[in-house]
Amino acid sequence: MDVVARRHHRLLLFAVLLYGSATGAAALGGGPGGDDDDGTLLDLLQRVQSEALRAFGPRGFDPKLYVDMPLAAGADQGAAAAALPAAAGGPAPSRGEMGAFLARYLAPAGSDLAAADPPDLALPEPRGFLPRVQSGAARAWAREVHALWRNLTRRVAPGVATARHTLLPLPGRAVVPGSGYRELYYWDSYWVVRGLLVSKMYETAKEVVLNLLYLVERYGFVLNGARSYYTNRSQPPLLSSMVLEIYSATGDMDLVKKALPSLLKEHNFWMSDFHRVVVKDNHGQTHSLTRYEAMWNKPRPESATTDEQMASNFSSEVDKENFYHQVASAAESGWDFSSRWMRNPPNMTTLATIVIIPVDLNAFIYKMERDIEFFAELTGEHTTSKEFSETAKARRIAIDSILWNSEMEQWLDYWLPADAQCQGVYQWNSKSQNRNIFASNFIPIWLNAYHHSGSVKYVNEAKSKGVMRSLKASGLLRSSGIAASLLNTGQQWDFPNGWAPLQHLIVEGLVNCGSAEAREFAEDIATRWVRTNYAAYKASGVMYEKYDVEVCGRSGGSGEYKHQTGFGWSNGVVLSFLEEFGWPRDKEIVCS
Repeated sequence: MDVVARRHHRLLLFAVLLYGSATGAAALGGGPGGDDDDGTLLDLLQRVQSEALRAFGPRGFDPKLYVDMPLAAGADQGAAAAALPAAAGGPAPSRGEMGAFLARYLAPAGSDLAAADPPDLALPEPRGFLPRVQSGAARAWAREVHALWRNLTRRVAPGVATARHTLLPLPGRAVVPGSGYRELYYWDSYWVVRGLLVSKMYETAKEVVLNLLYLVERYGFVLNGARSYYTNRSQPPLLSSMVLEIYSATGDMDLVKKALPSLLKEHNFWMSDFHRVVVKDNHGQTHSLTRYEAMWNKPRPESATTDEQMASNFSSEVDKENFYHQVASAAESGWDFSSRWMRNPPNMTTLATIVIIPVDLNAFIYKMERDIEFFAELTGEHTTSKEFSETAKARRIAIDSILWNSEMEQWLDYWLPADAQCQGVYQWNSKSQNRNIFASNFIPIWLNAYHHSGSVKYVNEAKSKGVMRSLKASGLLRSSGIAASLLNTGQQWDFPNGWAPLQHLIVEGLVNCGSAEAREFAEDIATRWVRTNYAAYKASGVMYEKYDVEVCGRSGGSGEYKHQTGFGWSNGVVLSFLEEFGWPRDKEIVCS
């Protein structure tokens, strides 16, 4: 199958998957209800984005800002399109012309969200909050982080279910990550929920999950975020984990019963031929695993000007479409962007996301399958429970057969051949494992935290010791936490940036290895992370999205957008670490 034929095959799969569910028109530019007007609105907003870049220049430019703007009250979309300065491709509009247009036809980004005080936020702290935090400085700071949930809780304003917004309507309150992220996000929400549970905010945590379940029912999967331009991709699938955490904290069986049908739909999404890959090992056994692949081959609307600029390196439309497909698929991974997805780092034009079988994605889906098994058993769906028990066992064998590397004592991403056909069975080759070191190579240790009563842990004691030894020798652990990778490419999911989710997944896995040594190592990592968050907060008054793990108190940098503050998952991980390990009265919290 040649390149062009493969491209047509992918586009056919796009159409089948999109039009086979409620995603349909929305994923191709239509609105929440499949209204073509919203596609026109998004086209308009992308033109506004392009002209704003020409008018205001690249310094500090935020492309997402413009596709988040709703039409102003009383403004007509057609009139706005006609009035857009330089819309016909003439000279760049002046700053004044562009500013006047924005003021006349568009409302500020975020104006379609309303503040929504969470009803279960107890200030200065809830009863039973962080009982093991004895340090006065640590407790005072934890109270401030706890109070940040008020700043991040929003409700979609009335009237948003029209074609005048890219924001999608949601049934309940949402907790946004912060800064330029003015909507609910998928995988961020897992650590938001973990933090809300530490804060005893059970009602708000449940509303976050109900919003995500609503998206599954509406679109067939959980979107990357609650915007019409995100209907072409998902994010790391952690919805079942959120449901499990809330159930474990509250015993809420009604949530489990409501969630189970949606979780089955989400699992079907990830098991479709679009994401599924079959690999035959050297013993002749075939294994099904999963990859990221967005349903998109155009510039991402929220970053269209950036994508178009990078795509200008290609001469053919086919190559540009392939690049856009790889970029959107990397965005689906949550690691946007990293050398992990590049054939030749740091060259972004060599992204090859869809030919990679990622370690972390398959760990997350294994966890989803075990969760569905557990929920089905709880609700009396014994046949479904048995089915997912077998499905999870098969994935566990697949992960260890295809991704585990006993020499390195890590799980490694697997690269499919570049010239392979887009369907069929791939033959396993040890040389196709990516031996570069990423924090994701250690994510399956997290699965140790979740095993049913009487079942064995995902990683046995001997293997856990090997993984811990490998992590210590990897070079990833620095003075202020675990780096995403060892390669400094200028991309944000590479060195020297560290991210709250990566710290938490690895730390929680180590804690549940069962040995005193593993717990001590986990606490050391958590201590480094808490200290850098504390130092940065004391210096700036904000929680950051990411941190530089080489310098205590320094926010992370690089990437395609400016520093983000708020910040949902950073708050959640800090609170979770303080709950797990406490902070003794005599333990220093400032940087040493």
